[in-house]
Amino acid sequence: MAKVTDRCFEATGHSAFICDFSPPRTGDPQSFAQPNLDADFISVAYNPGRAVRVNSAMLAAAIKGETGKDVLFTLATRDMNKLALESLLLGGQMLGLDNVVVVQGDPFTQRDLDRVKDVSDFTPTQMISAIAEMNRGTDYREGQLRSPTDYCVGATLDLGRGIEAEAQLAHRKAQAGAHFFISQPIFDVDEASRFHEAFKTAAGHDLELPVFFGLQVLEKDGIIFSSVPETVRQELEQGRPGVEIALELFHRFQQAGLHNIYLVPPIRRGGARGYGSAREVLAGVERL
Repeated sequence: MAKVTDRCFEATGHSAFICDFSPPRTGDPQSFAQPNLDADFISVAYNPGRAVRVNSAMLAAAIKGETGKDVLFTLATRDMNKLALESLLLGGQMLGLDNVVVVQGDPFTQRDLDRVKDVSDFTPTQMISAIAEMNRGTDYREGQLRSPTDYCVGATLDLGRGIEAEAQLAHRKAQAGAHFFISQPIFDVDEASRFHEAFKTAAGHDLELPVFFGLQVLEKDGIIFSSVPETVRQELEQGRPGVEIALELFHRFQQAGLHNIYLVPPIRRGGARGYGSAREVLAGVERL
């Protein structure tokens, strides 16, 4: 199976898609529908909404085994200590997983903290460094593994938190051992060039690692985050299909030379996802 970095051919104009996928809130295999998404990679999210869901690594392995699709699984530092995280990574290796994305995980609310503890034994940057060490055959106690892991490690970006600050953090994550980046959705393609300029200022050199910039498909009655421009909100309210908006934005991505795409399906009230809309976008991209 392919690593994410094996599928990045941005200089050739070829688009590579990672599509976000949420695990179900049931372990019943009969009630789970496999993702029918014609993306290069299916990225299994980690407990979105801080809800109890199928483990991301286990589901990624099941999708890979049953469909043959290339997959990523997301791993959050919030919930497990170093021993548990590194043990899970060895389990992922045994299941044949090649790609992992490291996140912190959304912070718990005070109500959450009455029921569960925030562990955060690693920061995401420290976790990336720890996986790099495991790829060299060493665990967090500096003990030697019987065989090294071979993970392709992804890190995340949220340009809405400030481009300069994210560029500095991205530099630290790259130094720690990240192989690629995934960004939260953007609606202004100029943000991508500003990020690359800010990274060069922070690091003293260009960013050579692939960045999959987020392309979100919206729905009128879906969950819309504050980063969505007011003009886009108005278009949705006036009845313009979210798929049409996404394809127009994809065209702007292409014109700006952004060919690595992180596709985010619509998020509906209650947490359901609009995978049909994501399939429409992927089909529209093929027609383009």
